[in-house]
Amino acid sequence: MQKNNKLLRILSFFVIVGFLYIGLLQFKISQFSHLKASRNADYLIVLGARVNGVEPSLVLASRINAAAKYLKENKKTVVIASGGMGPGEDISEADAIKRELVKQGINESRILLEDRSTNTYENIKFSKRLLPLQEKSIVVVTSTFHLYRAISLAHFQGLSVDGLPAKTPWLAVFKSYSREYLAITKFYLERYLLGFS
Repeated sequence: MQKNNKLLRILSFFVIVGFLYIGLLQFKISQFSHLKASRNADYLIVLGARVNGVEPSLVLASRINAAAKYLKENKKTVVIASGGMGPGEDISEADAIKRELVKQGINESRILLEDRSTNTYENIKFSKRLLPLQEKSIVVVTSTFHLYRAISLAHFQGLSVDGLPAKTPWLAVFKSYSREYLAITKFYLERYLLGFS
């Protein structure tokens, strides 16, 4: 009986710690999900998400729409479409972003492609190579759930950026946030325990 009570107390402790940890992550995500992007940025980086064949997923479509709105209001901003091609994708995420932006009236001459990246770290790393060496104003466009980690990764790579949040579609909320909690945890482990840089 005592062993069972002790085990129950241990399990309860870990459950409570787990809920507190998830609450902390949600607080950090929420802090970044209401950011206001600075106007007339030199560069806008749109982070990729899943493409179904050649069609952007709901999450990616939301990011593209947010980017298109910004680009129409800020005529001199150049956009970097970032994202490689993964399983089940017939074109790269960058190509999908470019296609949809052009459909929404954004001139191709304003769009640069970064079509090699396979994750957020590489999105930032490879997009950074397309930027001029001198300091420029940069805005990263991604989903509300993703902005905290994206900006954190940019800062860790020496890139000073603002954030432009794109609404997370309701159908994608549970899956997206659940995966993001794990992704942030992985980021913390790599950065602070394994010396990831």
